[in-house]
Amino acid sequence: MKSFYLTDPGKVRSHNEDSVIIVKNHDDDYLMAVADGMGGHSAGEVASSIAISYLGKHFNETFLHMDKAQAISWLRDSVTEINGLIFEYAKNHPESKGMGSTLVVAICTKEYILFGNIGDSSGFVMKDNRLHKVTYDHTLVNLLVTAGELTEEEAKDHPKKNVLMKALGANDPIDIDVFDCVDISAIQSILLCSDGLTNMVDEEAIEKVLTSDLEIEDKVIKLIRKANNRGGTDNISIAYLIRTKEGEG
Repeated sequence: MKSFYLTDPGKVRSHNEDSVIIVKNHDDDYLMAVADGMGGHSAGEVASSIAISYLGKHFNETFLHMDKAQAISWLRDSVTEINGLIFEYAKNHPESKGMGSTLVVAICTKEYILFGNIGDSSGFVMKDNRLHKVTYDHTLVNLLVTAGELTEEEAKDHPKKNVLMKALGANDPIDIDVFDCVDISAIQSILLCSDGLTNMVDEEAIEKVLTSDLEIEDKVIKLIRKANNRGGTDNISIAYLIRTKEGEG
């Protein structure tokens, strides 16, 4: 397996509120995670950093020889703990009131691949050189699309498309949506990203970069460059892991 991650402030924001990580434990299991923070006075970057720091440390220390059911429980418990830490920080730092973060995470072992998400950061897999979105965005617009009140086309440029229905630090209690990938042998790679990528670059263009013959680092850099060339209105974070050969790359 090969992995690479990168975060970029984009072209408009003065600072980066995203956090990203890829960790491998002693069992050769991988944890990948992207968190997109929100809130004034740099509170967004604190919230995303709390989430990612906790996950990385906790994964290394406690995630060993876990079957799928144990891994799902581990993920749910971790999110509850992170949510508590963010609320506690906001309580002790009144200027950070309203801080929060999205979270998308993938756990990749030899036996199973799990995704989890809260908010609108996205998780994808590549199968047969085609990109498939695994996660579901917790946005007002997505809710309206699911209810049949908006079309996919209307949702793309909706003025409220970034309104979140769920985020760490905003909901208590909180639950993470967990997605279990079937037939993991067909999964070539895993991509996690903040909406700074998906709002600027469509899935077809992302797929084209991932199936190119570039090295893994260059694929990630090219995706970030594309998002910036199209406006770079938000921070852009990507975590990418290749399990098998993709196309020529």
